[in-house]
Amino acid sequence: MAVETVDPAHPWLTDEIEDLSRVVAALRSVDEAERFLRDLCTVGELETMAHRWQVAKALDEGLPYHEVARRTGASTTTVTRVAQWLRRGEGGYRLALDRRRRSRTSTGKSA
Repeated sequence: MAVETVDPAHPWLTDEIEDLSRVVAALRSVDEAERFLRDLCTVGELETMAHRWQVAKALDEGLPYHEVARRTGASTTTVTRVAQWLRRGEGGYRLALDRRRRSRTSTGKSA
């Protein structure tokens, strides 16, 4: 299978990844997302992604790296990697964290 890059500025963005991204964006509910992710990923892959998300949320709270590692059980390498993507990545973590915060604020839940 030939892998075509969609955008030369983003060599990781292949036609296949763009197609997958469009499918994810088209899902309409948490239930649909959960069902799709479970069919797509192994339990281990889902746990790894969920773990990184927990690290991103803890970092967004402003916790020091060692405290994030302690609370989440993540290695300091994982904490550092997530922090780097949070600061200098594609903006996906920031977008998701901000939307989650706004959503929780509008529903009266604590962030």
